[in-house]
Amino acid sequence: MPVIARVNGESVSFNADDDTPLLWALREELGLTGTKFGCGIAACGACSVHIDGVIARSCSVPLASVAGKAITTIEGLGNQGGGSEAAPHPLQVAWIAHQVPQCGYCQSGQLMAAAALLKTAPRPSDAEIDAAMTNICRCGTYPRIREAIHAVAGQAADQTGAVA
Repeated sequence: MPVIARVNGESVSFNADDDTPLLWALREELGLTGTKFGCGIAACGACSVHIDGVIARSCSVPLASVAGKAITTIEGLGNQGGGSEAAPHPLQVAWIAHQVPQCGYCQSGQLMAAAALLKTAPRPSDAEIDAAMTNICRCGTYPRIREAIHAVAGQAADQTGAVA
């Protein structure tokens, strides 16, 4: 039986088995390949999406559990205010300005985690960022991720740790 959900604001019908991981349904049925496969055990965060506004690792979410829910992927992160033209999310702009990505593989998941953090903590401390940002980046861009989050939160910290 099809699973119906809203993905990036659009109603969709998934035809995969109920136990299919959401990650694979997004990638294979909808062609939304920005959500990445990393580990398959919900440890790395490359597959992070928002389900009803809450961060989730889609590799471990069975498709049946998202029936009737709103899913946001990296492709839908920008332009959430509507409109006909896609606009990048402020975090995506900050990611570029702070040169966060190196290899880039984990970055869609990192961005989704950062967006979820800013919804619950609009002006997070370094400790809150460290606690919330549990996604793995093998390139080690964590300091730049923190800088980009602070920039969007309006708290760009200087080298001494003081808030600018």
